Amino acid sequence: MRSPTLGAAVIGAMLAAAGSSGGAAAADAEDTLYLDLADGRVIIEMRPELAPQHVARIRELAREGFYDGLTFHRVIDGFMAQTGDPRGDGTGGSGQKLAAEFSRAPFVRGTVGMARAQDPNSADSQFFIMLAPAPHLNGQYTVWGRVVEGMQHVDAIRKGDPRSNGVVDNPDRIVRMQVAADADG
Repeated sequence: MRSPTLGAAVIGAMLAAAGSSGGAAAADAEDTLYLDLADGRVIIEMRPELAPQHVARIRELAREGFYDGLTFHRVIDGFMAQTGDPRGDGTGGSGQKLAAEFSRAPFVRGTVGMARAQDPNSADSQFFIMLAPAPHLNGQYTVWGRVVEGMQHVDAIRKGDPRSNGVVDNPDRIVRMQVAADADG
């Protein structure tokens, strides 16, 4: 696990070395999230050039500690892991809906996208991390980030029952989610 007090220049160099998708510049500490799971740290590069309103809201919620302790309530092996619902059943959120910010960014392994209801402008606080490519989601959901380190920890998240749309019994939780610029441990 990397030191949680890495400076913006080191994080930028690390993300640049990991490669950048879509020609975007490497993120700095303000556009980097530390998603701490029981098995280790996942580093997410947020993509404000694709979804500025979603990134701003995720950053705000992370700074409020909103995500700390929330479950991965829906996890489908070979597809995605979903979290961000304070109710833990897929029906909750922060109470602030976001307008869709669809882009051409593809849903590939490690992509982080916003969950939503049927209304394209219904995203709130729930998001998902892709475990595998899902081209049928392209242009249908907002892409706001990508995992640049720690995908093995995402892979280790407890999977749900495919017969119940991935609902997880005794689900894994987010230990802590924080903006790298604010990281204290």
